[in-house]
Amino acid sequence: MPPHIAKAIEGAAFLGLLTATPALAAPFTFDNGTPDGLIATLSRPAGAGHIQTETADDFTLGAATSLTSATFRGLLPAGTPLANISNVEIEFYHLFPVDSANPPSGNVPTRVGSPADVEIAAATREFAAGTLTFTPTLINPTFAVANSLQEGGIPPVGAPGFPFTGGQGPITGEEVLISLDFTPPVDLPADHYFFRPEVELSSGEFLWLSAPKPLPAPGDLQSWTRNDDLAPDWLRIGTDITHQGPFNAAFSLAGATAVPEPTTLALLGASMVGLGLIRRRSK
Repeated sequence: MPPHIAKAIEGAAFLGLLTATPALAAPFTFDNGTPDGLIATLSRPAGAGHIQTETADDFTLGAATSLTSATFRGLLPAGTPLANISNVEIEFYHLFPVDSANPPSGNVPTRVGSPADVEIAAATREFAAGTLTFTPTLINPTFAVANSLQEGGIPPVGAPGFPFTGGQGPITGEEVLISLDFTPPVDLPADHYFFRPEVELSSGEFLWLSAPKPLPAPGDLQSWTRNDDLAPDWLRIGTDITHQGPFNAAFSLAGATAVPEPTTLALLGASMVGLGLIRRRSK
C-alpha cells in the first residue's frame, strides 16, 4: 500500500477513535438496604457546645457516574418534629490514601480501608448552600436500636490501643428517611468512595442507622467514624470501638452511568481494526 494512502487511512481510523465518546446513559442504583437495628451512630456538624462528629460508609462505581439523588435513614430523639431538621450536608471521600498524608499519623490502629483525610470538595452538597434539597419522612415513631455511638462515644486521641468501649447502649427514637436531590449532580469517575451525611437539628442529635452488608458486595468495607478531635484519622465503628462489627449504614444512591452508543462501539471497533491492519502492513 502506498505510504500516502496508508497515512490517510490511519488518520481516518485515529479520528474514529477520537470521536468514539460516550453518548448514552444507563440508570445507576446502589442500596445498602433497610436498617437492621444493630447500631445508630452520631453524624452531625459542629454547633454550640459540641464538635463535629462524622460517620461514613463506602460504595463502588464501576464507571463514570452522575449521582442525582440519595437517601439515608437515621434516628431522631423521640417526639422531635421533622421541621427541627435545619440543615443536611453530604460529603464524598476517596478511599485512603488518596487525599491523605501517607504514611498516616499512627494514632489509630489502622487506616487501611478508611475514608481519606479530607473530602472531595467539588462533590460536597449542602442544603444551606443551595446545592441539595431534602425531604424527611417519618417511617417509625418508635424504633429500637441495640447499641449506639452518641456524644463522647469516640475514644480520645492517645487512648492506648483505643480500648473496647462497647458503645453507649440501646436507644429508641424516631426512624426517619431523608431523601435528597443533588443540584447540580455529583459527577464521579469510576473508583471506591465513602458517603458521609450530616444532619443538623435545632435541638438533639441525629444518629445514622446501620444496615445489612449488601450481597453480593465485592470490595465492600465497613462504616468508619471520627470527630474533630480525632481528625484527620478515622476509627472502625464495629472493629475498633464496639467490637461488634463490621457495620454498614442505611443509604442508597441513584443516577446515571455513561455508556457508549452501539454505533460508537462499532466505530471504535472498526478504528482499532483499521489501525492494527495498517501497522501490520507497515511492518
